[in-house]
Amino acid sequence: MGYVETLEPGTFTLADLDTLPDDGMRYELVDGVLLVTPAPLPIHQTAALELAIRLRAACPVEHKVFIAPLDFQPTPQRSLQPDVLVCRRADVGPKAIEKPLLLAVEILSPATRSKDLVLKRRLYEEAGVTSYWIFDPAKEELTVLELAGGTYEQRAVVTGKETFDAELPFPVRIVPADLVD
Repeated sequence: MGYVETLEPGTFTLADLDTLPDDGMRYELVDGVLLVTPAPLPIHQTAALELAIRLRAACPVEHKVFIAPLDFQPTPQRSLQPDVLVCRRADVGPKAIEKPLLLAVEILSPATRSKDLVLKRRLYEEAGVTSYWIFDPAKEELTVLELAGGTYEQRAVVTGKETFDAELPFPVRIVPADLVD
């Protein structure tokens, strides 16, 4: 099952998001279109948590690491919830983060694969998110994209027990196989 679009395109607002139930579904907004994704599977949650733990351990004090659900609202028409994100501590608002993220991470699942690989990649790129990591737990594969001149360039693809020594958003070592263990 892919993500579900509801209501008339272009009619949903950020204010409407506040009226939705806390029912385990993930609600995101893209230019007036509500995207609804089912609750993640255990392997997805394991990968998100393990990655967040590693990022948090290396995180400098001026940054913050969060896991979903937390809204990133780069425009008044968009509200996204990366699985894991890193931002500047000073950019954390009372309800959401509006300034460009230092890192957005999406964990692929059957329900989110096309949204994460195409739509969210474009939206994060347009929003000026410095780094976008895509992790496929089934393949134990991490794809790292970094913004260069307003466009994402692939920095690395690491699989299994290979190591990725990130420089952005800060130095941290990631081994894909360890994220699903």
